[in-house]
Amino acid sequence: MPSSAATETERTRRAQIIGTGLIGGSIGAALRRQGWWVTGHDLDPARSARAVELGAADRSGLDPDADVVFVAVPAGAVPDAATEALHRHPGAVVTDVAGVKSPVVRAVTDPRFVGGHPMAGSEQEGVEGSDAEMFEGATWVLTPEPHTDPVAFTTVRSAVTGIGANVVELPARRHDDLVAMVSHVPHLTAATLMNLAADTALEHATLLRLAAGGFRDMTRIAAGEASIWPDVCAENRDGILEVLDRLLDALARVRELVAGRDRDALLVLLERARHARVNLPAGVASPEEAVELRVPVPDRPGVLAEVTTLLGEMGVNIYDLEIAHSAEGERGVLVMIVDRAAAGAVRRALHERDYRSALRHLGP
Repeated sequence: MPSSAATETERTRRAQIIGTGLIGGSIGAALRRQGWWVTGHDLDPARSARAVELGAADRSGLDPDADVVFVAVPAGAVPDAATEALHRHPGAVVTDVAGVKSPVVRAVTDPRFVGGHPMAGSEQEGVEGSDAEMFEGATWVLTPEPHTDPVAFTTVRSAVTGIGANVVELPARRHDDLVAMVSHVPHLTAATLMNLAADTALEHATLLRLAAGGFRDMTRIAAGEASIWPDVCAENRDGILEVLDRLLDALARVRELVAGRDRDALLVLLERARHARVNLPAGVASPEEAVELRVPVPDRPGVLAEVTTLLGEMGVNIYDLEIAHSAEGERGVLVMIVDRAAAGAVRRALHERDYRSALRHLGP
């Protein structure tokens, strides 16, 4: 693997980062570790210059020869920035990192655009907090549409798996509903609880000094950069409101149990939550636990999105993916590496949609 000091001529892949903040800088640093030549651009030239100083980019400016453009700007600015990138880089694939996907994919319909969202971050702010290891083991959602170019999709997928992320494919609307539950409302809840404690601390000066580990763990995400969240809340308003309403109803139920001293019901609630928490998925299957599925597919728009989002909806991770086109050009083969335990269910689901599949074990 080339070192970060390798020259431009020694790099074979080129990336353009639009927005050299925390996420953009971390993507740049991670790609450079994998031998990419990275160019950073920011509305604030001092930020892109700082990215170069910190090793998050090789140089600042715009690279007309970029293979992939990562748009890492606030959610509300993504459609315009992505559209501009598609025009500026006619030979490149363009993707984004916004935490809301439906408004983006509705606005940007070019086949070379692939919506994306890395489920990773830090309490640090700006390019100074960038971390080349941020995406190792993290989930990175991609939201291909029926019109998405399969080559564009596999290019983006290869780039993000190359920096350690685990890719999940989901429809954009489904993504937004899910992240409202697992990301957006938790952040708002943590911020609200932190503000409640801060208000109380004005009267009880020792309160925050006494904050135990549970409080610190739950409110940790409230320390993240605040500026991105107004856009996220505006763009995913409906999904967030639905989850907030469910949370308020659930808290009202908890209040009833506490007020009524219903020990048995509280114990059931807490045990159910504990069981769910300790069984959160973790890790990636080893090669011995993976299989290769080969799925003949017609060469028509939407096939890739249909198959990959089906697996995403099933909660099945695709560890690797390749498209082998036939010489005749009418059919191809989609080659996927998936968890062995899920292979049977995947093959049945594919068969229900008239896709045949062949299975090959990779391990002993």
